[in-house]
Amino acid sequence: MIWNETKECMSRDQMTNLQSARLVKLVDYVYHNVEFYRKKMQAVGLMPGDIKSIEDITKLPFTTKDDLRDNYPFGLFAVPNSEIVRIHASSGTTGKATVVGYTRRDLDVWAECVARCMTMAGVTKDDVIQIAYGYGLFTGGLGAHDGAQKIGATVVPMSTGNSKKLTTMMVDFGATAIACTPSYLLHISEVLAEEGLLDKIKLKAAICGAEPWTEKMHKEIESRLNIKAFDIYGLSEVMGPGVACDCEFHKGLHVCEDHFYPEILNSATLTPVADGETGELAFTTLTKEGIPLIRYRTKDLTSIDHSVCDCGRTSARISRFKGRVDDMLIIRGVNVFPSQIEAALVEVEEVTPHYMMIVDRKNNLDTLEVQVELDQKYYTDEIRVIEALTKKIGHVIQQALGISAKVKIVEPQSLVRSQGKAVHVIDNRKLY
Repeated sequence: MIWNETKECMSRDQMTNLQSARLVKLVDYVYHNVEFYRKKMQAVGLMPGDIKSIEDITKLPFTTKDDLRDNYPFGLFAVPNSEIVRIHASSGTTGKATVVGYTRRDLDVWAECVARCMTMAGVTKDDVIQIAYGYGLFTGGLGAHDGAQKIGATVVPMSTGNSKKLTTMMVDFGATAIACTPSYLLHISEVLAEEGLLDKIKLKAAICGAEPWTEKMHKEIESRLNIKAFDIYGLSEVMGPGVACDCEFHKGLHVCEDHFYPEILNSATLTPVADGETGELAFTTLTKEGIPLIRYRTKDLTSIDHSVCDCGRTSARISRFKGRVDDMLIIRGVNVFPSQIEAALVEVEEVTPHYMMIVDRKNNLDTLEVQVELDQKYYTDEIRVIEALTKKIGHVIQQALGISAKVKIVEPQSLVRSQGKAVHVIDNRKLY
């Protein structure tokens, strides 16, 4: 382990040696078991023996989501289906689903990584944790479930879909932790307030992931529920939740880098960038058996820090995500990420973190409307106040994006709450 409850750590040299040994083994494994990688390596004249340490990883080819789709469903599996004990898949809303398979050992490693993350959030065997990610082909529910169970915590497999039942059971079962998306937890906090249950819950920690969230949303969740909130990261192609998580100091997400080797790359040149510089995150799954991936481009934008954390852990940390390469919108020639809108709204006390971007095209010119939800305590229908606030928000957004946007202020709780990943963009230009 990189860490455990006593925070025992590997030195950087020990970690590098372990990663090197595992990479050498991985490359030999995929060369002989996955035709896709064998052909990729042969195309550039690479043989397994050419990879001798983790420093040689830059010699290896990249893997993308399109590669998984092109080899749908099982073309990248490294073991026969008789050794696959579970299959997960993405929704496939933008094309074919990306399918991943797990051996029994893969599931053990996954549970171990999630357990590490939950331990960082203070979860122990004495806790009752509600898992409010979706169960099924989505990795969130079962991934979090197995990790909490490995710790020995009492697991309540709530899933999503019935918020009032969830809040009732949160009180009746004495839940002390919850795992869900941050936007759904904000919705839960609203339901608890409406039902008059905020002073009856025993919640102390939340492990939130599956979507990006800002520091404002983080503080809002902690303030509303009087808890500590932690950011967990993962993606189904690499494993699922548990690839990384932040600790009590919230200075980056600790990567389980004995299992997942992170690289931060210049998105244009695909060359490594220095610590602290923003780039695209790529992962190599050092121990995965079912569907091992080499240099998988996640499209997530972040930076990395290899220094020792204040908590004493030596594992590399990735920063809060700044967006996704494929989430980028080009509006009037300007690159815009939805996360920029949310970060800009942090400056406006009168609104909630809930927003919607509507992009359209009129007379061959891109238009952007940002719908922003008024906070209940500032609710008013006085036209002069709304006009002044609209102007203020418009200025903040223009400063952040470099382009103007039409701002529409909507009533409290009028924007749709998501029980899965929050949707913040409607791009009507795709309809043309």
